[in-house]
Amino acid sequence: MYYCTYQSPLGEIALTASDEGLMALAFQSGKSPISFEGLIEDSSKFSQITQQLSEYFNGERKNFDLPLAPNGTKFQKQVWQALIEIPCGETKSYGWIARSINNEKAVRAVGTANGANPIALIVPCHRVIGSNGKLTGYAGGLALKAKLLMHEGAQFKV
Repeated sequence: MYYCTYQSPLGEIALTASDEGLMALAFQSGKSPISFEGLIEDSSKFSQITQQLSEYFNGERKNFDLPLAPNGTKFQKQVWQALIEIPCGETKSYGWIARSINNEKAVRAVGTANGANPIALIVPCHRVIGSNGKLTGYAGGLALKAKLLMHEGAQFKV
């Protein structure tokens, strides 16, 4: 397992990966910073990822094209795949995610899986808001979520 850090316009981002792909991305100032204990620092393994992050923050990229290798349950991976389908600049509700995975009664479980997403930003959990259009929880904090959504031109209520 490898790691590196990336200095984004919104703060330091930590990245971890295996040989199979990106395993985690977290804003280090958020509620769930990544610990590097037992990992090998190797920024050369992250050149494609950091290039795409720079393009995203410069407004040149709307979608990421990277090998992903998050650890999670089958249900969590279903939810995370649904998140990837939300276009940049749009938001969806937890109910929409539940319906999109053909499990419309699993709204709370979808919220829990969304909160457990280890690859923030690239698996865009920040694009999920309440059914009333208001921001809901985000591991990086609501202020960061709002900044990401504004960067993407998404509509939401404060």
